Order: sequence, then structure tokens, then C-alpha cells
Amino acid sequence: PAYLQQLTMESNGKHVTLDGNKAAYETGPIYWGEPGTNGQHSFYQLIHQGTRLVPCDFIAFHKTLNPLGRHHDMLLGNVFAQTEALAFGKTPEQVKVEGTPDWLIPHRVFEGNRPSNTILAERLTPNTLGKLVALYEHSVFTQGTIWSIDSFDQWGVELGKVLAQRIIAELESKAEPTLKLKEAL
Repeated sequence: PAYLQQLTMESNGKHVTLDGNKAAYETGPIYWGEPGTNGQHSFYQLIHQGTRLVPCDFIAFHKTLNPLGRHHDMLLGNVFAQTEALAFGKTPEQVKVEGTPDWLIPHRVFEGNRPSNTILAERLTPNTLGKLVALYEHSVFTQGTIWSIDSFDQWGVELGKVLAQRIIAELESKAEPTLKLKEAL
């Protein structure tokens, strides 16, 4: 996830189009993730029932590199269960049939129709990893082209580096800082 975060957000996190105008649409999707079921208790709740639509990619492998009993089957089962839940959700009628009290039904309903991709490769190999990286690199380039932004400039990153040099010098100096808090407010 870390490489994809850098690739996608640094490349397409832009607010100005190639012609210098402010983009009239959102660019640069937020990328984050966790391996296996680690994300299940941190951000899956937001993905399933939150108010923001969060498209997801689930990447899994048919054959494990580290066979540990049922572990791989459990991971694959969770991948397919999450994508099924995102796609189809759970209706109030389904929740009611389970014997859920009426007051709890709205809390246990899942709208479904939440976009996700499931990428299932045979096995994690250097070749497979390279193909996945190429897929996301091509996606970033294509998004940048559609949005008419320069996916390859990094002016936002550059500004932070320049400001950091001034601030580091002030932190290491015994003199008063040049930017006063009252002025900044």
C-alpha cells in the first residue's frame, strides 16, 4: 500500500489543470490499505456503512507462499465475503428475518452497491507484482490524462521541503522565530 499511496496521491493530488485553471472536479483519490484482515476492524465499517462512497480494490492470490493450516482459505473467504457484502449489502427484510429487534434493524442494514474490484492472481511472484504495479501506474497516467493534470510535477511536495528548511533553521537557532504565532492567526 505505501508505494501505491505515494504513486497515486503524489501524482494526481492536484487542483490545477494543465492550462492553469482550477479543476472543477475532484482529483487524486485517497489510497490506503492493510494486508489480510487487518483493515477489518479499522476502516471496513466506514467502507460498508459510512456516508462516503469508497471504491476498493481487493488483491488476493490463489496459492499461498506460506501454508499455515486453514489460514489462506480464511483470508480468501474474507476477501470474497467483503466484496459480496459491498456489492449486495443486506436489506431490512433480510435483517428482520434473522430475528433482529425493530429498533436495531437500521443499524444492521447495508446498502450494498458499493464499488470494488477483486484481483485474483495465481501466486505472488516478482512477475505478478510487476504486473500489479504496472496496472496502477497506467491507472494513474490515465486518470491524469482524463483530468488534464500533470501527474509528474510535485509542487506541493516541493513547497513543504522549502518551508521545512526555513523552519529547521529557526528551530536550531537561538534567535526568535521570524513567523510569530499571532501573525499566523
